[in-house]
Amino acid sequence: MAHYTDWLPTTRDGQLAMAKNWVSVTGTNAHLWNIPPAAVQELSDLAGAADTALAAAKNETTRTPVATARCKAAFDALTAQMRDFKRRYFLSPPLSDADYIALGLKPHDSAPTPSGPPTAQVMVETYLVGRHELGVKMIYVTGAAADPANKGFRIWYSVIAQGETPPANPNDLRGSFFTKRKKDMIEFDFEDSGKTAYFAVQIENEGKKGPWGPLASALIP
Repeated sequence: MAHYTDWLPTTRDGQLAMAKNWVSVTGTNAHLWNIPPAAVQELSDLAGAADTALAAAKNETTRTPVATARCKAAFDALTAQMRDFKRRYFLSPPLSDADYIALGLKPHDSAPTPSGPPTAQVMVETYLVGRHELGVKMIYVTGAAADPANKGFRIWYSVIAQGETPPANPNDLRGSFFTKRKKDMIEFDFEDSGKTAYFAVQIENEGKKGPWGPLASALIP
């Protein structure tokens, strides 16, 4: 039996109980929620068929490979209808939070998840891509990528020719770009070939910046 995540129960008993509850609740509110009566009846018929098939699959006398296969088919049809039913009729007004709770679903959460300033530190690792091109890969030194404060990466860089003074620290870097990718690429000008590119990264979240990562360098091909 397939296991579903999020709103759909993982057991057949749970799925059946939810389907029967939907039939009961929507039978009362179908006209308010613009649900066609035929759709409610179809859900009711599928729930009834799944109920009968589950009882046969559980009964010691009638529990056969055929009964088990019929039970699986009945629940595949029921859960497919439930997913479609939710998508068609429950994802838009006029349902209220109380309606979602009555259906056994979580109310919509319209409030954004708060996230403070980023605190993770990231280093950059470079690799060759092509002529005048360097790939950059972000590697977490501290913190975790799943932290909601880690919205993206501000990659700072400067190109230094031979004989020029290299940057002493990340604050000396002049160019930058923002990316949400953990791997990205920088294409340099033709005349930059043979020069050295210096890099450092800061985590960025809506203008709030995290600590500097260590300074890195690579020869531009």
